[in-house]
Amino acid sequence: MTELFIDGSAGTTGLRIYERLEGRNDIHLIRLPEDRRKDPTARKEALNRADIAFLCLPDAAAKEAVSLCDNPDTVLIDTSTAHRTDSAWAYGFPELSEAAEEKIRNSRRIAVPGCHASGFIALIFPLMKAGLLSESARLSCFSLTGYSGGGKKMIAEYEAEERDPLFAAPRQYGLSQTHKHLPEMTSVTGLACPPCFCPVVADFYSGMEVTVPLFGEWLTGSMKDIKEVYQALYTGPVVRYTEEPFETGFASASKLAGTDSMEISVAGNDERILLIARYDNLGKGASGAAVECMNIKLGIEKTAGLQLWKGCV
Repeated sequence: MTELFIDGSAGTTGLRIYERLEGRNDIHLIRLPEDRRKDPTARKEALNRADIAFLCLPDAAAKEAVSLCDNPDTVLIDTSTAHRTDSAWAYGFPELSEAAEEKIRNSRRIAVPGCHASGFIALIFPLMKAGLLSESARLSCFSLTGYSGGGKKMIAEYEAEERDPLFAAPRQYGLSQTHKHLPEMTSVTGLACPPCFCPVVADFYSGMEVTVPLFGEWLTGSMKDIKEVYQALYTGPVVRYTEEPFETGFASASKLAGTDSMEISVAGNDERILLIARYDNLGKGASGAAVECMNIKLGIEKTAGLQLWKGCV
């Protein structure tokens, strides 16, 4: 039986991972008493006892956890930003390529992608690899997310009985163009320049829609070529390309809320193209991706314990 530890189990990501592990009889969860949850000595013992440990922590605490773990056999799956551009860590998006999945399978250090970054990379990486986009491309990215991505503090702010009236409308942030996901969005795709990134948080709990607009003249191909790349790569069961998936002319960011799936689609025309990824910021954008990586490491069905949207199965 696999010994599993969630360091940061009280946070939003940690709690969602725990939900996906409930009822599994192949895992024993190492738990710390509430008063020792942040005790370095207790954490060190649990980390080194575990076969697999999830790090659901802020960056500094995640780095500390790595330093506490001196058991060479412990697999660390980090959900923070701390190691996503570190080449010594596998990037936890197995659908990108066979090589990406193989690196996850063979690594003891796995970095789970950021929620916004997951959609952008899913859309751009295969086009770069296929030669349809150049590394010198200057791209923009619009991302609409539910407020749960902001963690417990933001959830409390949005769900307070007397909240700021401004929260009723979508709020753009990352205005300084220094969002913490930009380094991985650039590094993993191979772009020479970070995209101009416009994240927006809105008054719904979970769900995410990432859109990358392209002018056809930027491509060494057509809209049809893009679709063919996605159709060949994203065949499910977690990530799937879907033709014309829109709801009577609308594309809701909450369509896949509550699931661990991702839907890739293309809209527009050969002159102005919209690349769209829809998923749950707490699912494929966080906890679901972490559990999928764990399943790959265990050599079992990668969807074990995941909640898949029926359209991606």
